[in-house]
Amino acid sequence: MLLLQNHLFRLTACAALSAGLSLFSAGTVAAQGVGIAERIKDIGSFSGVRTNQLIGYGVVVGLDGSGDATNQVQFTGQSVQSLLNQFGVTLPPGVTPQMRNVAAVMITTALPAFAQPGQQIDITVSSLGNAKSLRGGTLLLTPLRGADGQIYAMAQGNLVIGGAGAAAGGSKVQINHLSAGRIPAGATVERTVPNAALAGNFVQLELNQTDFSAAQRVAEVINKRMGSAGELLAQPLDGRVVQIRMPQDGNRVAFLAGIESLEVTLAAPLARVIVNARTGSVVMNQAVKLGPSAVAHGSLSVTISSTPVVSQPGAFAGGQTVVTEKTDIRVQQDGGALFNVTAGANLADIVKALNALGANAQDLIGILQALKVAGALKAELEII
Repeated sequence: MLLLQNHLFRLTACAALSAGLSLFSAGTVAAQGVGIAERIKDIGSFSGVRTNQLIGYGVVVGLDGSGDATNQVQFTGQSVQSLLNQFGVTLPPGVTPQMRNVAAVMITTALPAFAQPGQQIDITVSSLGNAKSLRGGTLLLTPLRGADGQIYAMAQGNLVIGGAGAAAGGSKVQINHLSAGRIPAGATVERTVPNAALAGNFVQLELNQTDFSAAQRVAEVINKRMGSAGELLAQPLDGRVVQIRMPQDGNRVAFLAGIESLEVTLAAPLARVIVNARTGSVVMNQAVKLGPSAVAHGSLSVTISSTPVVSQPGAFAGGQTVVTEKTDIRVQQDGGALFNVTAGANLADIVKALNALGANAQDLIGILQALKVAGALKAELEII
């Protein structure tokens, strides 16, 4: 059956809606409204206080026959030979061990800011070869290196795999992913990353989003709450960075902790409608407004179905059996109507107006795009 649908307004998808279109209210999809106070630590971070990515190559052993096929993944056998050489075990030249309980893996993790030697961090272990599963495996001691090639942590431990699977007689059942897992507290920090964030005379507060009004308000709140009368502690450098002068005496950690706890009342956010064509979600914030407009909504459906028909000749007729198809074509057009969409001053009114159209999940994005072109949608329309 072939189903062709032609809509006046067409959209890609809308996961915020199900079969009968239903937009959420302002409390579920709207961005924070006007006058909502947020902590500075929630809208920005201090420059230099960051994580550092670490990576390493290692070997997982103890698998139940689900490891790499070493005749296909050569580097797994080479890794095992190199490992055995460290313990005085030497294989004859040209001999590659055939093992199914070993897998080559990559280890990744993030080294937190100000991490000290001896501190333990979680790591992620991912299969590099053709291992079917890492379940039940143990990661052998592996160095983790930074971007500069230096070793910053050592990893080892038993893997935790969130999936499960079974295979028998050519049938296979699998739940979640079996070729990657985690080791909680699986790496021990061995080297400290130098961090001069607290050593200078100034520290920079970097906002998560570029907003000149937010940068100005953050600076005003810091000067009012943390500085003495007439003292200028903070100054916005642009729409994203606020420079703060550090105290020359006293506890600098307590000073920055106090700044993080300050609350700032931000201005109204930019009116924006976000459409995710891959997942089919439509999200709009509280600042979106809808002007008066008229929308026509209807659909045309063409259904084509075919049924095989067999023509069988008589017993002694000397003919041949012929298979033909009987085609049935039906055209159905739903009654279209012109809807008057009244102006919406807030998100609740917009949701009510769009739901009144009776549009399905294949129409909403097209309607929003058409409203934007017509000038009735007072918001920035972004498709991701």
